[in-house]
Amino acid sequence: MAAPRRFAFFHETQPPPGGEGWESMYPWYLVPAAETRAEEDARLWFADTMHWSRGCHPLGSVIAEAACFGAGQNSTRIFVLPASLGLDVRIQHGYVYVSPVPVTDPAEIARRTEHFQERAGFYYQNWDDLYKGWKDKVAGLVDDMRSVTFPALPEFEPMEVVTSARGRSTGWEVIAGYRRVIDDIFVVWQHHFEFLNLGYGGYIAFFQFCHQAFPEIADQSIARMVAGIDVLAFRPDEELRGLARLACELGVDDMIIPADSQRTFAALAGTENGGSWLRAYDTAKEPWFNYFAEYGFTHDQDTWLSAPSIPLAGIARYIDKLRAGAEIDRPIARLRAERDEIVAEYRSLLTDAEAAQFDELLGLARRVFPYIEEHNIYVEHWAHAVFWQKMWELGDFLMTSGFARARDDVFYLNRYELDEVLNDVVQSWAIGVPQRATARWAAEIDRRRGIVAALRAAPPRPAYGTPPTEISDPLSIMNYGITTERVSGWLGQDDSEETGKLTGIGASPGTVEGPVRLLRSEHELGDLQPGEVLVCPITAPSWGPAFSVVAGVITDIGGMMSHAAI
Repeated sequence: MAAPRRFAFFHETQPPPGGEGWESMYPWYLVPAAETRAEEDARLWFADTMHWSRGCHPLGSVIAEAACFGAGQNSTRIFVLPASLGLDVRIQHGYVYVSPVPVTDPAEIARRTEHFQERAGFYYQNWDDLYKGWKDKVAGLVDDMRSVTFPALPEFEPMEVVTSARGRSTGWEVIAGYRRVIDDIFVVWQHHFEFLNLGYGGYIAFFQFCHQAFPEIADQSIARMVAGIDVLAFRPDEELRGLARLACELGVDDMIIPADSQRTFAALAGTENGGSWLRAYDTAKEPWFNYFAEYGFTHDQDTWLSAPSIPLAGIARYIDKLRAGAEIDRPIARLRAERDEIVAEYRSLLTDAEAAQFDELLGLARRVFPYIEEHNIYVEHWAHAVFWQKMWELGDFLMTSGFARARDDVFYLNRYELDEVLNDVVQSWAIGVPQRATARWAAEIDRRRGIVAALRAAPPRPAYGTPPTEISDPLSIMNYGITTERVSGWLGQDDSEETGKLTGIGASPGTVEGPVRLLRSEHELGDLQPGEVLVCPITAPSWGPAFSVVAGVITDIGGMMSHAAI
């Protein structure tokens, strides 16, 4: 029997029991449809479980929409990537699926290349200044979202509304504030991809040169030539290391109990040295603990601020290593020495002209590398933390206003439905008549709770549709690890006849042995023991302390530029 050459089509699969009717929860253009069936069937759609491992609630779909809008406009319309357009997106059974859109016509690639070289060249030549401005832009958007409030609707507006001739109500500020937060998160994601594809482009150009010049070179060797660069993404973990050292120096290390953060903080507050440590902890919290334990793409993920047991567990791990006499500093000097040795070894094999090109591309790869990691701090952590905080505050407003029965009701409405509900709540208040939204939505929100629970209880299919003969999209390969071989394995077309054999790609150098620790979420990180091999769906940058004790890491998804590899 011949192996299948395609995955199931969207319309061929059924949701899990209890998930029927899921399509009504999301904006229509994010859901597969009969009128676009031929196009959807003809393309490969893979599950983006790297960012949405839990599936997304109706309101959560706004992040998928904003991310793919930002990726598309920067790839297709602004920087004009020659061979790769944006990532198309669909939600199927509650999970996010993306489809890379390639450019295959050589003439069109050549035409786009001319535009790309001019536009990308401007950013590469002015990278440092533009990147500094980028940080200011995104920080400004985060501050703008943070400034939005959703005050309770008063019986009568304060007298100041009259004396200042403001001419608009508190209710209108609620509607305007909601729209501002939505607009801001869309702009944040446009800035996210302002530099990201160019960063990948600079990195990939160096990879491609090395593979041409050194046909047998391993991807890991190329990656190590760019290693040893200190980036902002390591800063939260550095704060944990510093707090571990301080705890040992002050003699309060025995008081750090991750499983009981309240008890820990209370005990520390009762001693002079403990108070000194707590002041250092509080200093580190802002902004470095605005850090999701996963990726921050859904509203129900903990940050280090909301769940202190997570950073305390990292601090305790480093305390254990310090007690054992181990070094906890990142081995920057060793990484750089190894990096320079590898660079010198390969560079010596080149002609003078090739060496000059090698130096230029290596310099570019190192220049753009910090952004590839640092943007996560600004977007996925700081911006997402404020965005979800504001959505929770909006949930509180809807409870206070009489619409919602629980503060998380807000997440069972998509962004358009939420806008309509807010308009009804505010307009009813403004006129002085009963709300209509409550009666309309109460039963539907209950229904959607059951649907979302059923969808999340079932694992997503890895892919849908018809894969191309060869996977060539650089973002899919470098970030997601979606390769021709991997897709073939999903389809059962791999050559191996062994049962129980795991296959994948090596994203980091080295060979290790150790007992396996299978973790399904960040809440189980406390179970990790030194020397174990961590196996999990995906890791996040905030898992740094765990990487200090494990022997190796295996993830379901991710390539050379995924955070687990870096």
